[in-house]
Amino acid sequence: MTAKEGIIHAQGLVSILEQLHDDLDAAVAEAYGWPADLPDEEILTRLVALNAARAAEEAAGVIRWLRPDYQAPAGSAPQAQQAGFEIEEPETRFPGETGFLSAPWPEAMAAQAAAVRAALAASADRPVTAAEVAAAFSGATPPRVAEWLATLVALGQARALEDGRFVAG
Repeated sequence: MTAKEGIIHAQGLVSILEQLHDDLDAAVAEAYGWPADLPDEEILTRLVALNAARAAEEAAGVIRWLRPDYQAPAGSAPQAQQAGFEIEEPETRFPGETGFLSAPWPEAMAAQAAAVRAALAASADRPVTAAEVAAAFSGATPPRVAEWLATLVALGQARALEDGRFVAG
């Protein structure tokens, strides 16, 4: 590689890294429900306030477990809360089941995660594929649902089977 090619290559990686960083910033802002263009000082102020609120909750005995079966095996039920609001897990049925009605796919990330988790819970009697879960929602795509299923597996809230199906975990 020539010196000029090396410079171009290095600059290209920087631009890719910058785009990934911007995408991550936007995803984090969306997850918190904040505008994506907040100045650094406002982000820091909000994070300090959120940390103080979480510390107060913990002092009052409220713990938000990520993996309750692992972190609290003695049985403290997890709180279904995110950023100070309740997440409603919709009742989900699958195509072919009695009373099937395709639910709308939520726009918010937290609601999507809750919907996929509820769909797994609703299919407790059998493993399901990402396509089957996606079919339970109008507007959901199997690749997006597969991402959420992989996330739930990583968090210990689902289990992936060797054949590509999933069960609540």
